[in-house]
Amino acid sequence: MRLDDFDPNSINVEDQRGSGGGFRMGGPGGKLGCGTLAIALIAALVFGVDPAQMLGGLQQVQQQEPAGREAQGGRSASESCTIDALSRESCNALSSLNKTWEPIFAAADARFTPPKLVFYSQAGSSGCGAAQSAMGPFYCPADQGIYIDTDFYKEMETRMGAGGDFARAYVMAHEYGHHVQALTGLADQVRSAQERNPRSANQLQVRMELQADCYAGVWAARNRDRIEPGDMEEGLNAAHQIGDDTLMEKAGRRPVEAAFTHGTSQQRTEWLRRGLQTGNEDSCDTFSDLRR
Repeated sequence: MRLDDFDPNSINVEDQRGSGGGFRMGGPGGKLGCGTLAIALIAALVFGVDPAQMLGGLQQVQQQEPAGREAQGGRSASESCTIDALSRESCNALSSLNKTWEPIFAAADARFTPPKLVFYSQAGSSGCGAAQSAMGPFYCPADQGIYIDTDFYKEMETRMGAGGDFARAYVMAHEYGHHVQALTGLADQVRSAQERNPRSANQLQVRMELQADCYAGVWAARNRDRIEPGDMEEGLNAAHQIGDDTLMEKAGRRPVEAAFTHGTSQQRTEWLRRGLQTGNEDSCDTFSDLRR
């Protein structure tokens, strides 16, 4: 996918690489950010990591990082984004996502604030607790951050069979979809519903993840002129490879629907394709049947 080079003054970047990482623990009353538990469970399943080691105390930190701020470790946003090719690619994707979603919010007369992109290596900290590379990329609503250890992209290619630049862009766009959910208030509504009815928590989480997949497709569709031959196939393959049933089978486990948190391979590819085909965020209502 041919993306424009990022403007360092228009994206928010934080760099924890080489800064020692560590845990930022929340105080009493902190709430679990959407997707954090689900990510921990998937990591435990696939990588054999104890979820309890991942889930630190959580705190609600609502702060907007100024654009082009100096990243941790003394690096500027520009320096952080150009450390290597994968970092630059991530920043280019973030810039494109900002440019795509801001006018969508403006057309709906809704307030838009861009997320920050946080690079870390092996271990870091977030407003939702500890960040560990085995968790994969994730979004933390507490600090509106998309957290990425770029080594995950190598894991995608070598262990999951999901390589390619568009596959990596899909991951970024999916996490950005969770930011959209946070801005619209959907994330808070789902979290409240999960607390009221814990038995439905996984089912609701699946719907959140599938909507984020669809939103990723919407972004790609609105940048169709940047898509190259084979890109869509890369994205759909990536969505298939990270479906709950496929991950469980690869881990030598029998797929159990009650344990699904992100959706099956078929569901993930279906909703990504829907976004790609329509380019319309209104087509991404994965909760519509619950309102009938």
